[in-house]
Amino acid sequence: MAREEAFCDGISGQGHHHRQARGEAFVTHPFLRARRAALSVATGAVLALATISPSQAAAKIQHLISPGGIEAWFVQDATVPLIAMEYSFAGGSAQDLHDKPGVANLVGDLLDEGSGDLDSKTFHERLDRRAIELRFSAGPDTFHGSLRMLRDNKDEAFDLLRMALTSPHFDTADVERIRSQVMSGLRRDTTNPTSLASRKFLEIAFGDHPYGRQTNGKLDSVPTITVADMKDYVGRVLTKDGLKVAVVGDVDPATLGKLLDHTFGALPAKGNLVAIPDIDAAKPPQLAFVPLDVPQTVITFGGPGVKRSDPNFMAAYVVNHILGGGGLSSRLYREVREKRGLAYSVSESLLWMEHSAVFIGNTGTRADRAGDTMDVIEKEVCRIAEEGPTQKELDEAKSYFKGSQMLALDTSSKLAQALLQYQQDKLPIDYIEKRNAIVDAVTLDDAKAAAKRLWGQGLLTVIVGRSPRAAAE
Repeated sequence: MAREEAFCDGISGQGHHHRQARGEAFVTHPFLRARRAALSVATGAVLALATISPSQAAAKIQHLISPGGIEAWFVQDATVPLIAMEYSFAGGSAQDLHDKPGVANLVGDLLDEGSGDLDSKTFHERLDRRAIELRFSAGPDTFHGSLRMLRDNKDEAFDLLRMALTSPHFDTADVERIRSQVMSGLRRDTTNPTSLASRKFLEIAFGDHPYGRQTNGKLDSVPTITVADMKDYVGRVLTKDGLKVAVVGDVDPATLGKLLDHTFGALPAKGNLVAIPDIDAAKPPQLAFVPLDVPQTVITFGGPGVKRSDPNFMAAYVVNHILGGGGLSSRLYREVREKRGLAYSVSESLLWMEHSAVFIGNTGTRADRAGDTMDVIEKEVCRIAEEGPTQKELDEAKSYFKGSQMLALDTSSKLAQALLQYQQDKLPIDYIEKRNAIVDAVTLDDAKAAAKRLWGQGLLTVIVGRSPRAAAE
């Protein structure tokens, strides 16, 4: 309570002199980064037409177990002749060696660069010829993949995925080409204020914990990653015991079971993961200033969040929407953009991982108005922490969440992504049916308690841009 009062009492209408905190250089930590291997315009159009309502999906979700024991959440839908599969392996970038961040990211970029008896060029030609979309990405806790194809191309699509997972080449020429691309991105990030702010925020929030490392590595770590490092990662992480699968599309259960066994059956049965400790994000308030000579200052702000398993998660999710997650209707958007014109946009989200959670917001503004912008954000954060939302705001937010679920799950691809996320979050298979009731159950007292918990201590803030003196000049 003392910290909450001190934070709110310390806010005034004057500019903050403490913005001249020391700064350090850093780059973006992408919590979810995907690289598309191949996707034709025609396939993209078909994917957009694959519609299924959440109520239909809830009634159709099957817990499928293949003859070989591969489990999947599955919705059979013949609306259009295509199949969307999302899958993940436990591990993610948190399994990178401490001194070699970026291994999981490189693996994701290289799995489709030649495998089995196909070199990189031939592999991609096969994808392009059949309009197959295959992609991989590394998040903090999972190594994620997507596969989308027309129904008639399913055998070839699943076989290409099998080869990518079980016999990647990691040829020297391909490794160095992809490494060069990653390094170019890292160099660009050193002058990108949004990337700098994101990395610094996570560094402050998580310190030396794996969540504080950037997924795509560092300029001094990526050159040291060897093929042996990547093969070791594949052997430890891409295993059946950490596999979760969601499939939506025009395929019958028996056929899908055979495809899953063919694709994943040869993977090692057990992984060898390093234990990752739980961690609470650093306590606010804290502020860091990163000097960068750019016209627009970027502000990233946040603090400890609420884990998905927390019984008060939905209350936090709803009240966060009211403060900063509701687009044009959020408090921050109204105060920062509409009333004062300080920034083009401002938003905030809850991020939850397996071992921690944060809320994180972002905005950009003219360098000489950064102080005013931050003042407004801090005042709104303090106000909702002390007073909570109004009943009207709560009712409108709950109505939005119940209505928007239809749009969030309106294609087979979106539904497959949601079903995979529900599995990762350890939610029940009928969660789609239960979600609106969970939203409805959030009371005004719940929302007020969640607001105080999230924002009562203040913010972790990172400002990237010109110094106040330079901005004034």
